[in-house]
This record gives sequence, C-alpha cells and structure tokens, in this order.
Amino acid sequence: MEVFDQMTTVTKDNGKRQLDYQEGRIESYVNRILGDDFKDLDIASLIGLIEEEVKSRSTVSAEEISKIIIQSAKDRIGLHKGVKNPDYQYVAGRLYLQKLYKEAATNRNYDSDKKYGGFYALQKALASKGTYSADILREYSKEDIIAAENMIDSEKDKLFTLIGLETLNRSYLSKDKKNNLYELPQERFMTIIMTLMINEDKSKRMSLVKEGYWALSNLYMTVATPTLANAGKAYGQLSSCFIDTVEDSLQGIYDSNTDVANLSKGGGGIGVYMGNVRSKGSDIKGIKGISSGTVPWLKQLNNTAVSVDQLGSRQGSIAATQDVFHRDIFDHLAGKLNTGDERLRFHDLFLAVSIPDLFMEKVKTRGDWALFDPHEVKAVKGWGLQDSYDETRGAGTFRDRYEELLSDENISKTIVPAVDIYKAIQKAQLETGSMYMFFRDEVNRTNPNKHTGMIYSSNLCVEICQNMSATSVESQTLSDGHIVITKTPGDFVVCNLSSINLGRAVKAKVLDRLIAIQVRMLDNVIELNADKIPVLQAVHTNNKYRAIGLGTFGWHHLLAQNGLKWESQEAVDYADKLYEQIAYLTILSSMELAEEKGAYPVFEGSDWHTGEYFERRGYFTDTTQGLLWKTLAARINQSGIRNGYLIAVAPNSTTAHVAGSSPSIDPLVSKAMIVEKKGIKTVVPAPEINFSNQWFYKGAFDIDQKWSILQNAGRQKHIDQSQSFNLYIRKGMKASEILELHMLAWESGMKTIYYTRTPKNQLSEEECEGCHS
Repeated sequence: MEVFDQMTTVTKDNGKRQLDYQEGRIESYVNRILGDDFKDLDIASLIGLIEEEVKSRSTVSAEEISKIIIQSAKDRIGLHKGVKNPDYQYVAGRLYLQKLYKEAATNRNYDSDKKYGGFYALQKALASKGTYSADILREYSKEDIIAAENMIDSEKDKLFTLIGLETLNRSYLSKDKKNNLYELPQERFMTIIMTLMINEDKSKRMSLVKEGYWALSNLYMTVATPTLANAGKAYGQLSSCFIDTVEDSLQGIYDSNTDVANLSKGGGGIGVYMGNVRSKGSDIKGIKGISSGTVPWLKQLNNTAVSVDQLGSRQGSIAATQDVFHRDIFDHLAGKLNTGDERLRFHDLFLAVSIPDLFMEKVKTRGDWALFDPHEVKAVKGWGLQDSYDETRGAGTFRDRYEELLSDENISKTIVPAVDIYKAIQKAQLETGSMYMFFRDEVNRTNPNKHTGMIYSSNLCVEICQNMSATSVESQTLSDGHIVITKTPGDFVVCNLSSINLGRAVKAKVLDRLIAIQVRMLDNVIELNADKIPVLQAVHTNNKYRAIGLGTFGWHHLLAQNGLKWESQEAVDYADKLYEQIAYLTILSSMELAEEKGAYPVFEGSDWHTGEYFERRGYFTDTTQGLLWKTLAARINQSGIRNGYLIAVAPNSTTAHVAGSSPSIDPLVSKAMIVEKKGIKTVVPAPEINFSNQWFYKGAFDIDQKWSILQNAGRQKHIDQSQSFNLYIRKGMKASEILELHMLAWESGMKTIYYTRTPKNQLSEEECEGCHS
C-alpha cells in the first residue's frame, strides 16, 4: 500500500465537524456489516483498496467515504477475472444497505444500528406528508400494525443484490416530497401486502398479511411495477396495462385518445386496436375517396404518447395494432422506419400486426393476398372481416368470409403478393425491433371466454389476450343545466400482473403455497383499483372478467440450476411439465376463491364452465394427473372460477433485477450484463453463476431460436393468455431463416411474438415498465 505523508481530514454534518482519519475505522465498519458471510472472498484486500483511496485525499466527507466503500466493492463484481467475482454483488449490496439504513434513520430520527424503525410511526409520518394514503391507519388497528411491524425481518434484506437495491431505491421506495428516503425494502413489502389485504375478513386478515409477506420477503414472487410503486400511496393506480378498441367514428377516435391520455398520465401502458378505422381513400358520409385513413390518427396517438408522460418520469407507452388485411397495412408497417416520408411516420409508438392463419399459408405458398377497407366491407356486407376467425386449423369463418369478399364485385380490394407484406414486417422488425406479431386465430380459438366476445389485439408487451370491444356514445342530452352523455361500455382490457420467481420458488418447493396467496393478491387488486382507474369502461371490464395475469421469470436461472441446456429436448419437456403444474395450481386457487367469494360475472357458458378449456388441452387422461384435472374441472363446473383470465407471462426485466433472477422466459444475452439507469452503470452477473453452471448460461444471440420457440410452444398450451416472447436474431442471419422461425412459431401454436432483438437494437429498446412484474 502506498504511504502518504499528508493527514486525511474527515468532515461530517455537512462540514460542520472535522476529524482526523483514524486507522482501522474502515476495517471495523466493513467487517461489522459483512460479518462472516463472505469468507471465500478477499475482503481484507478490498478494505486495503478502500483505505488507500480515502488516504489519498487531504479532505473527504463521511458521505464520500460511504460512496468509496460501495464503489470499491462494485468494481469487483464480474466473472472470474482476477479479483472479479459475482459474489461481490452481494457484498456491494450489503454495504449499500447500510447507506439506506442510515438515510432512513436520519430522516425518521431513530438509531441506524436498529436498521428498521417503527412501522406504525412510518405509516403516520408518510400519511401526514401526503406520500401514503391513510387507508392502513384507518382500516387496521394500531395493534394490527404493530403486529405487522413484528413480522418484518431485516435479515431478508441480505437476499438482495446491489442492482436489486439500487432499483428499489431509484424507483420504488417511498420518499417525501424533498426526495428524502423514509421507507426501507421490507417496509415496502409490508405496505404492499397490507394494502392488498385491506378488504379481507378481519378474522383471518393478519394471517393473510403474514402469508403475503412471506411470499414477497423471500423473493419467491414480485408484483408488477404499478403495484410495487403505488400500493399504499396517496396517488397512482395498481394495474399494469390497458387495451382499447377504437370505433370507426370521429367521436370514437377522439374519445379513445382522451381515455389513452388519462391512463397514460397515471402510468399505464396502452394497447390500441386500429382495425375498425376506415382506410385511406374510403368514403365519409357517402362522399367517395376523401378519408385520410389511419395514419393521421396514429400520429395523433404518437403526440399523446410524447405529450402526456407517466407521472413526469417517462413519456407514455402506446402500442397500436393493425390487421394484415387492412388496406392501410403498408403505411402501418413503415410507421417507425427512419427512411421515407416523415409525414407518414409515428416513431414513438410501438407497432404490432394481427395475422390470421390464412395469411401465413399464403406466405408459405407464395400466394396473393387481398387488402380491404373495413368501412366498405361493413357497409356492403353488414359484417366485418376483423370480427371473425378460423375456429379450427385450416377451416372456419374467417377464410369463408375472406373468399366471399374476393368474389364479391361490389367490394374493392387491393391484391398484392403475401410475401411482400411479410417482407415489410421483417424489415420493420430488423430495423426497429418493433413489429410485434399477433396470431389472431390461435388466440381466439383458445379464448376461454369466446362466449361473450372476441380478442383483436394485445397489450404493450403482447402477453395479454382478453375480450375487447369498442365503447360507443348512445346519446348526449342537456338536462337541468348539465350535459348528460350516455355510453355503452365496451370491453376495455385491464392487466393485473404478478410473477413467480422460478429460480427461488421452484428450488424451495413452495409453488402450491405461493400461488394460493399470489392469486388472492391479484384478485384483490381488482376492487382496490376500482376508484383509481380514470376510465369507467375499464373499471366495468375489470369487474366483468376479474382478469389477472400470473406470470413467471427466472426461466434461464432455473435451467442453469438444474443443469439443463437451453438447446435440448429436456428443457422443452421441463417447460411443458412445469407450466402444467403452475396452470393447475393457479386454476385451483381461483376456483377456491370462487367458492369463498363467488365466480366472475360471465362465468356461465365459458370454456371453464363447459370443460372445453381442459378437453382442448388434453388434460383428461387416464393418469393420476388426468384424474386431478377431471376432479378440478367438475368442481369448477359446480362452484365456478373467480377469474376469467388467469395466466400471462410478462417481460418483467426490472423486477427480475429486484429479485436477483433472469427476466421472464428469455435467455440472458451474456453471462454478465452492464445495466445503466440514469447514468449509473452496474455489472449484473447471471444469477448464482459459478464455475460448474456457467456453461448453461449460453448467450441469447448464440442460441438456436428453434429451441426457444419449442419451449414457448411447450408452455403455451398451459397458458390461457400469452407470453412476452422475444426472438434473438444473430448477425448475418438470412431472411429465409427468420421466415422459418416465424413459420415454426405459428405452426407450433404460439400466440404472439414480442421484440425482434438484434445485436444492434438490443440495448436501445424502450419497454413497458408497467408489465415488469
């Protein structure tokens, strides 16, 4: 170690006190925090480097010393290069925790050696400051809140990595209006669970709080970003995403835009279906050829996304979906390109295309494809092509109507090679990453609520598939000086999300216990959010279907734990087996809730009710598992099910960082990633990576995507909605190879494809944080 002649002065209390640096203080401080938990690491060398950096300065503040200590540990995070070791992410996390403890203790006026202060006092303090609502104080007794305080276990903070704590502190932990930290990680978890259980029967409420805290504090699961950030707060709503269906009228278009703006303001990600809107050159009030088509309305949505930001933190996130048989499809597919006429571009939207089976067949055979104006079709035929789908593979209403339109001389049509449209889809995907694919026939065939509606598109992260319809204005009257507007509410989709941490929950063998409390938590969001969603038709739909989206993350983590190669039939079979188990437990939990609280309002006649949901998936076998499914289906037929939609796998990369696992069902891009948020860079090694399992963390761009698709297909049959599935396209891959992947995805029964990732666009994509559950 270098010897310094100068004496280092340490300043405290914003420079009000000055002390001579004392040898051994840093060593004592670091060893006290870390204890004996990191005996395999050279902590003495780390301490020496910290001391060297501190002593190189003539004057240093206590706050700067804290930063030096954390940064020195952070610099050692890596993979087996010299002193680089993945376990330093826990060392750095432990040291960062001490910083959080001190900040909270200072702001709340208690001794930081206690780590956590009083939970009851925290509720009172933040309610008085307008950060928390007063709901917990009002609905729980003081004794209940103190009982919850006694459940809080600061030892659970040791489960966090550095990136997990940085993410929590940056985005989720509660602060006052001057950005002073008040809330600590376990208090955030306890506030969330007490909020979600607030309306439960008081005789069992605290036992449910204890169970929910067990699930969250052990990082067996996470809740979606809106719930993680807003539960217990005086502001913000708890649902993740919303999907609207735009009506083909001036009133409908502008009403939809207003609804989108109101939801975006509150932090919701928005999906918008544009397939009903008349195309360019269509007639308006019988005057031929004057419609400007969908582009002006998409540009208007683009402006809304930019101008109505999400609580001041980021611009709004809106995905727009168009049918591949709509006459404006080429303009839609080119909407994000950086070439061409800028007047026709809407760069800030996320774009998706809705694809029927027949189109994929035409691409495969290099056949022609017809484009139609939905307004003309409805005017002449009385129905819309978009309002139908093929009930079985190779046959059904959609292709029958399509052929009828082709042969009808009264219907104008534009005929193009199907492969030209496909090439435009692929061009958009490779240049921008964003042209999500929505396989509409498969989505609707497997829709458990087809008895009450149809699904036209998905949400911002393409994992939500629920019934949709447009809201229409029936009348506007002037009555006693008030304008009274009467609307018929459509199905305005709401996504309520939460995800299992496979890397921890499966290893701990707690799925049955975990899923039971997780489904209850999700179901409770529906009531709690009723007065927080500013769009009434969304509230109506939320209550009608009581839809939830239980998902998973940590799939790559789980495979590595079990020594399974991504590119293997064993991984495909494991996906099939595990997700059948998750599906069974989720459906069982929702059925038990229905026995306790009642079924969702339109259960009768659904595939859940008739048993078709289980028969379609081949669950009724002569095995022990098949008998369990038969018994469950019979109970559901009698008792109902609480939630009309149940499972959806969101991207959840942000909250996967919080829980120390890999995102969603994706492979990791590399064994160690550099995550940069607000200028702060952090190395994030693959979860639990070591010399023995590192071979199972093959990078996403090196993986044959065929195996990812087969895994996805294996789990998809057990998922009533869909999955945020990304394709990773390696450099130099031919267009024909990408087409083969798309064909395999469609033929395998996949419902959606999310981003098309390339090495060029991988680090530049913006995602919907609302779905990061």
